[in-house]
Amino acid sequence: MSDKKAVVLLSGGIDSTTTMAIAKSEGFKICALSFDYGQRHKVELNAAKRVAEFFNVQRHLIIEIPLRKIGGSALTSDIQVPKGMIVEEIGSNIPITYVPARNTIFLAFALGLAEVTGAEDIYIGVNALDYSGYPDCRPEFIQSFENMANLATQKAVEGKMKVKIQTPLIKMSKAQIIKRGVELGIDYSLTHSCYDPADSGAACGACESCVLRKRGFEEAGVLDPTRYALF
Repeated sequence: MSDKKAVVLLSGGIDSTTTMAIAKSEGFKICALSFDYGQRHKVELNAAKRVAEFFNVQRHLIIEIPLRKIGGSALTSDIQVPKGMIVEEIGSNIPITYVPARNTIFLAFALGLAEVTGAEDIYIGVNALDYSGYPDCRPEFIQSFENMANLATQKAVEGKMKVKIQTPLIKMSKAQIIKRGVELGIDYSLTHSCYDPADSGAACGACESCVLRKRGFEEAGVLDPTRYALF
């Protein structure tokens, strides 16, 4: 059995789940890392638990970060989640669902965990092709963080490890991501994407994340297993 270790950031959505499947297929022992950051779609943590169990990861940590105290996003404050946009509009501007510095914060926690556990690889499901326009999903950001990580950690400075931020989905469309996941045996009914789910947990079907999810399944020619509140 491989001794390679990886920290995988896991939200419970399509991208992070597919990223985990890829890490698993590459022979890594996985520590999954999720966050309860005050997000309105906290139901995604239930999906993250299901996915972690599905992949039988070695460890799954859920860390609380009170980002709601900072606010500034429709996901962490009382700002309304935009609904009803058309696909062509998504990504043209940074949307109000952007959570300030979220991936920087998440990766910082992942980096600390990686140094403690000896995992040189950190997997994150960012995507710069079929996404919502978030600045912390760009290749430039990822490269900058990797450079910083190797300057900021004791083991890297001492030459005992070299941190690599793995982004296997960064140049893939949502449809390509779903197709790859199906090849790897993912059950996407375990996942959750909606930013503003109903009390029942059903997806709203109209937020930007739902729109991208629905289009991804449609273009991939794969049946969408999502339970939508509006449809």
